[in-house]
Amino acid sequence: MGLLSLGTPLPWLESRQYNEHVRDNGIEQLIQSFRKAGGRDNDELYWGDEVEYMICEFDEAGENVVLSVEHDEILEQLNREYHEECERLNVHFHPEYGRFMLEATPARPYHLYEGVEVEKNMRTRRVVAEEKLQKLNRKSGNEVVPLSLTVFPRMGRDGFTNLKDPWDHKNSASRSLFLPDEVINRHARFPTLTANIRTRRGEKVCINVPMYQDSRTAPRDESIYERDWFVPEDLESAKASKPGHIYMDSMGFGMGCSCLQLTFQAPNIDKARYLYDTLANFAPVFLAATAASPVFKGFLADQDVRWNVISGAVDDRTPYERSEEPLLPKYNNGYGSIAPEEVPSVRRINKSRYSVVDLFLGGNGFFDAKFNDTEVPINEKVFKRLTTNDIHPMDKDLARHFAHLFIRDPLVIFEERIEQDNMTETDHFENIQSTNWQSLRFKVPAQDATPNNKKAPGWRVEFRPMEVQLTDFENAAYSNFIYLVIESILTFSDKINAYMYMSEIWENMETAHRRDATLKEKFYWKSDFADTQGKTELLTINEIFHNAHNGIFSVFINPILVHKGLVSKSWTELLHNSGDNADLIRLYYYLKLISDRASGVLPSEASFIRSYVLNHPEYDHTSNVTKKINYDLLHLSYRISHYDNSKGELTALLGQEIATYLINNSIL
Repeated sequence: MGLLSLGTPLPWLESRQYNEHVRDNGIEQLIQSFRKAGGRDNDELYWGDEVEYMICEFDEAGENVVLSVEHDEILEQLNREYHEECERLNVHFHPEYGRFMLEATPARPYHLYEGVEVEKNMRTRRVVAEEKLQKLNRKSGNEVVPLSLTVFPRMGRDGFTNLKDPWDHKNSASRSLFLPDEVINRHARFPTLTANIRTRRGEKVCINVPMYQDSRTAPRDESIYERDWFVPEDLESAKASKPGHIYMDSMGFGMGCSCLQLTFQAPNIDKARYLYDTLANFAPVFLAATAASPVFKGFLADQDVRWNVISGAVDDRTPYERSEEPLLPKYNNGYGSIAPEEVPSVRRINKSRYSVVDLFLGGNGFFDAKFNDTEVPINEKVFKRLTTNDIHPMDKDLARHFAHLFIRDPLVIFEERIEQDNMTETDHFENIQSTNWQSLRFKVPAQDATPNNKKAPGWRVEFRPMEVQLTDFENAAYSNFIYLVIESILTFSDKINAYMYMSEIWENMETAHRRDATLKEKFYWKSDFADTQGKTELLTINEIFHNAHNGIFSVFINPILVHKGLVSKSWTELLHNSGDNADLIRLYYYLKLISDRASGVLPSEASFIRSYVLNHPEYDHTSNVTKKINYDLLHLSYRISHYDNSKGELTALLGQEIATYLINNSIL
């Protein structure tokens, strides 16, 4: 979601004069945070998840399902009218980029392994949102429900919202051909963020996703049309779109996607850095393992995940920074909206600010600087300040991480928040930190997180790549799985050396996007977790999870379960060892789901959805997902999310054994 402040957000051409002010003071705030956190140690393993939902309206008479942008008042009701109820139920709801989105978390973090309680909390969030939305349904007379979809299949195509006339005025923030500004959250930060990214870039954002090629697929995206509302933006699309690709031109296409994110508190800063580095090569693997995005803008895609769509959606780099020529040189000199006096200092930047991690943090005995083998620009002024200040100087590896984040400009500055107290506030730092959306985030303690104040969060790592799944069972399975991996990493930190070359992790992220990557592709993976040289081998997802000597189950899951006294050798013993312990039985099925998907016994959600579309009676082999296909697909999604197996769909997605177990073992 990012930093939400109250006040007057400045448009880019006004706010840019304060960019260096924000960077300078943000670094001072960071230094003070480090000083105050000082020797903070022995923090317990608290953690939490974020699940994002899309509010969908089912128009049964018209056989259509749309995104509801007219029910966003539900968020205010949940946080005001129903606040006490939500606190009692330990659930909390947050705004997201889209007016049609709800982000939901536990109100209080989990403590160590909580197993089925994670799923119960997720289920409670869904039920609460469903119940409160029911009270708003009388507005339309249609059913309005939250669905945990990674991508709304027809977002950007005709009639995809419940707005009666979405184009009755011009969409000045995004200037998109496809998305009206009404899809954007009403908070002033979000339309300003949208407009400022476009203005700084000097062009609309440009996202080209390979289209699934069927027998009647058109050579180009046929949804592109000519318009004369904005110059030059309305002239860009024909030049920006690529043959054989789905073209998208707005921040909403990316930030309107949903995901499953997890945040974990480490005992201290050293363990947090070690945890961050160890998880770096897990991120691309779990992006592929949770793939759930085979459709964008009403077209079947030739990829399975959302990541590069979001990356393109917030790419504020100018053509010069991207090492590209402007689309329309007549209107853009290549430097976007960067002032002429700043041109000599402009850097080439190899990636969007939404990307796979760029640098290991180091700070432990396993790290060697050679593993950071990629070309990563840094802010030299920031680097010098962080390493030479006399308040809390950082080592070079950690300083390099923050100095790299601070090559970016702040995207939204609030007029009332320009001047801050660096001893007590962190908004300037978070302005930069929270708009570097990488596959992991290293989270710094708040200003009040002193060694003696354990109520304030300490050093944390956020795991960001996973795609949200249709059911609470699946989302809980992946959440608990990652928790066990992290507990294993922290428990056996003297034995697990996961370092490999950063360039290989970057390549893995590209591989993770390919269609059916879980079945058909190979990823770089550490060949031996005791190896100090970073040796890797190319392995399938099945091998990465199941190899006896370097697989995730054998290196991370089985050892921590043995350490806990739950099994003698392998997770597969759980079912027979558990007796009447319902939590352990459910843990077995969590692990079975992930094991069976990794081995290809069960389909990914992306593969499942693509197969459904391809076999739908109305599919015409043009790669188009029509309103009727979308209507039927989202009805299927609703049934699956409520464990309705009346049409055999739950079995098709999760297998007979898991489906039968879920039907017979409700948690609420």
